[in-house]
Amino acid sequence: MFDHRTEHVDDHMVLVQANLDDMNPEFSSYVMDRLFEAGANDVYWVPIIMKKGRPGMMLNVLVAEERLEQIETIVFAETTTLGLRYVRAEVHRLARQFVQVETEWGPIAVKLGFHRGELVQMAPEFKECEAAAKRSGVPLKRVYEEVRRNYADNRTLE
Repeated sequence: MFDHRTEHVDDHMVLVQANLDDMNPEFSSYVMDRLFEAGANDVYWVPIIMKKGRPGMMLNVLVAEERLEQIETIVFAETTTLGLRYVRAEVHRLARQFVQVETEWGPIAVKLGFHRGELVQMAPEFKECEAAAKRSGVPLKRVYEEVRRNYADNRTLE
């Protein structure tokens, strides 16, 4: 049974970094998708200035050690980097719980995050909101607003 007062996740992970100044930036979203599909916990790009004043991008991938080999293979195959940096990281994540919220477009999952037993984060699941918006032809922000409002309204009834 989920107990949000005591549960949290502490993980030992690896932050994989690569600086790139000669890769087509249009490839970045494709690379990101591949890395997430391979089990990366987080992927993000940071604009940087490299030696000789060249603009570049820093790729950052947070991954569990057991998936490191898959991530390395993708980064070397899909980017122009010649090397990777590894930073050992301890990650503390909030206790999480998913609930379903009823909307006029059907049920949509909401992710809840708890810190020391207190609800501190509430986020509608993006892909479900996106699908509802596309199906119904309404703006995505309207779906988000209704999910958040319906969650808040139902919470006051508890």
